Amino acid sequence: MELSQNIQWFPGHMTKTRRKIAEILPLIDAVAEVIDARIPISSRNPDLPDIIGNKPRIVLLNKCDMADATVTEDWINHFKKNGIMAIAVDCKSGKGLNLFKNTVKELLSEKLEAYHNKGMVGKPLRVMVVGIPNVGKSSFINRIAGASRAKVENRPGVTRGNQWFTIDKELELLDTPGVLWPKFEDTMVGEHLAFTGAVNDRVVDVELLAVRLLEILCKDYPEILLSRYGELCLEDEPYEILEQVGRKRGMVVRGGEIDTVRASNMLLEEYRNLKIGKISLERVENA
Repeated sequence: MELSQNIQWFPGHMTKTRRKIAEILPLIDAVAEVIDARIPISSRNPDLPDIIGNKPRIVLLNKCDMADATVTEDWINHFKKNGIMAIAVDCKSGKGLNLFKNTVKELLSEKLEAYHNKGMVGKPLRVMVVGIPNVGKSSFINRIAGASRAKVENRPGVTRGNQWFTIDKELELLDTPGVLWPKFEDTMVGEHLAFTGAVNDRVVDVELLAVRLLEILCKDYPEILLSRYGELCLEDEPYEILEQVGRKRGMVVRGGEIDTVRASNMLLEEYRNLKIGKISLERVENA
């Protein structure tokens, strides 16, 4: 089995988005970048620093409740070492979001002091929220705004137009004018987005995807894998391990063969629904 596939799912190009962001940047004090805590490399557009220039930036590692907490902490420290503030959040539960406003104030403390010295007390800080589709950008805005004011759908590119949200008298948020798309120059990016469900399973080879996921689990989380599926021979090839998992789940078809497509869908579903465990697919040493 060929252990790679070139996944291309997100359409569009960056030219229009770059222009729209450039037009709005003069009004912005800082940028909040929402990424997926499980895949901090793959769930972002690497061109963002060039797009936003020297604007201060906060990274929000969303879906942290689905990720390995130790690995997430490593990522937070990694960003801090590179001069970028980062916090772990979960927009569904609201975890960590109480830190956002104070983090913005800390990031923009010099600007706040300048406002104070000029007698501009009460001038709100303006933060633009960016993120590729399906990382939870709109869910973050809805949570912070206290109401479902941004349309949220679990499909790429649904948020449209320039939407401002007044959080309180001290903070305003802007939903990204345009859509940031990930880059698929590395096949890993497409695969990791597919693991988390950000890419529709209809456009990928689910068996290959399951095999690639098993490779990561065998390497980084063997105990979790064995705890979920029982005794497995992890020394075998990943496809053979997939067959073992299918056999243990009773996915045997006529002739004693394993329905590996069904086993693959089950494995991916259980990973995405946290039934296997809290797993991070990308680590700081790969950055």
